[in-house]
Amino acid sequence: MQQSLAGLINVQQHPLESEHFRAACKRTLDEDGVLVMRDFLKPEVIVSLQQEGEDNQHLAYYTVKQHNIYLTTPDPEYPMEHPRNKEVSTSKGCITTDQIPMTSALHKLYNARQFRDFLCVVLGEKEMHEYADPLSSINLHYASEGQELGWHFDNSSFAITLMVQPPKSGGVFEYVKDVRDADSGDMNYKLSGEILAGEVATTTLTMDAGTLVLFRGRNSMHRVTPVSDDRTRMLAVLAYNTEPNISLSESARMTFFGRLG
Repeated sequence: MQQSLAGLINVQQHPLESEHFRAACKRTLDEDGVLVMRDFLKPEVIVSLQQEGEDNQHLAYYTVKQHNIYLTTPDPEYPMEHPRNKEVSTSKGCITTDQIPMTSALHKLYNARQFRDFLCVVLGEKEMHEYADPLSSINLHYASEGQELGWHFDNSSFAITLMVQPPKSGGVFEYVKDVRDADSGDMNYKLSGEILAGEVATTTLTMDAGTLVLFRGRNSMHRVTPVSDDRTRMLAVLAYNTEPNISLSESARMTFFGRLG
């Protein structure tokens, strides 16, 4: 393993190049829909990323958005209070790839060949490519007191996140596995409505600083509860495409980043 990556992660606990380790990680993700890799980053790397996050928070673009759980426009065939259209709130700040220092551990990890090879095996993908636009590959999300990520399904088949700084309280990742089957068109409005109404027990993930999470959220409904203290939640999202030369849509870039480039 290259020294640059070995200096970032706990390679004894997470030997990314081990075939046995990769197979075990893939099995866990396939069975549970989530893979939680605790103590992934070395302590000194965590401290560095937290300082970077604080130093650059003033650059963040903040949004408060009302949306349905499918992140789509309303369907007029259903009432607005129906699970298909019922709105929830998301409020957060974000800095983009070009605002993260090139010397950051986030760039080093994201671009490391060993890391991408590990992801390909665990996720069952042939290739992992960065976004063609300069904003979307690495994002650092900020959630201060009262801010949250509303219930939703992901459009992509997988998400890769790295907890940089958890809040002292609140800001909890909650999910319900296999709520819908997007490929077959089964939206399971009944269960979705019960989740929105708080009538379904959820699974929660506790993530300390330095935890890497791979999550399949296309069919699993999930959210982050409001942060309830004065320590900002900072979460890095490492976004890849399985095909080269793909950009995030212009409308999505304007919505989430407030600019195109």
